[in-house]
Amino acid sequence: MSIEVEPIGEVNGEAAHRVTLRCGALKAVFCDYGARLLELWVPDRDGNVADVVLANGDLAAMEADSAYFGATCGRFANRIKDGRFTLDGKQYQVGLNDGPNHLHGGPVGFNKHLWRIDVERTDNAVRFSTVSPHGDQGYPGEVTANVEYTLGPDSLGIVMTAETTAPTVVNLVNHAYWNLASHDSGDVVDQHVQINADSYTPADSELIPTGEISSVARTPYDLRVPHRIGDAISELDDPERGFDFNWVLQGQPATMRRAAAAFDHSTGRRLEVSTTAPGMHFYTGGYLNGTDIGKGSAEYCQFAGYCFETQDFPDSPNQPHFPSTRLDPGAIYDHRMKIEFSVG
Repeated sequence: MSIEVEPIGEVNGEAAHRVTLRCGALKAVFCDYGARLLELWVPDRDGNVADVVLANGDLAAMEADSAYFGATCGRFANRIKDGRFTLDGKQYQVGLNDGPNHLHGGPVGFNKHLWRIDVERTDNAVRFSTVSPHGDQGYPGEVTANVEYTLGPDSLGIVMTAETTAPTVVNLVNHAYWNLASHDSGDVVDQHVQINADSYTPADSELIPTGEISSVARTPYDLRVPHRIGDAISELDDPERGFDFNWVLQGQPATMRRAAAAFDHSTGRRLEVSTTAPGMHFYTGGYLNGTDIGKGSAEYCQFAGYCFETQDFPDSPNQPHFPSTRLDPGAIYDHRMKIEFSVG
């Protein structure tokens, strides 16, 4: 096991860094700008390693990134309708950056923060922290957020925590894009996915939940058994956009349980996602179009990767029957996920 930290440039006059962890056959690379995952090298069935994470190739690209490649998103990830919510009788207006709605923390969300690095804890983990002041993007309370990545010989663990000085809402998300064939191998339509969810939250044309919680049975969202991603997309009402929806995960929220799995037959790589979150947004990169240039000048085409965004439900502050995203002083927001790798 080992850890390396190296500067890669400056953001607003402050140094930004790459952090590299190694454990067994795995290597992971992170950046403190956005507390993001840049690389994850994983062996295939023949022992050949490849980087299976889509990401920007340099700091300037990260600053311009609108796809949230590998970033930690917040304060409130996913969407809030009209950027408005009411808390203790007071209405708050937060920043709009997705048409008329708020997405992934607003125009300057946590993905655009330069987080502080703590690598003193252990040689196979790195912890990032940031402080969001009261009023940041319109949110109440000063929030201190932490993300800890731990690399094991066959897994990556992620723990996201937060505390606040005043009642607020928090929903942190890891926005890694996965392509088990390798980040620069083209689209993922031949890979297979499984999601452990009996229901989902239908959404309108702006991807805002309608408030319903509907069964996946006899719908394109029934991925309880493995499906080829391309075949599953073809069943959607809007296959051009692909999957971009929230599933209600099986099991008890706040307990770690399996959420999803993906498999690439060409390499034998398999990943399984476990989480404590109540939901998961599965996004298949429908908005990528080849103009997003990644590491090694890779052109990320449509459906070049998929995201398993374990989370609270979108627009939860406006849907009282959804699991609460309220965070009060003295309480700790605690969201955990684990990605495990194997071959078959």
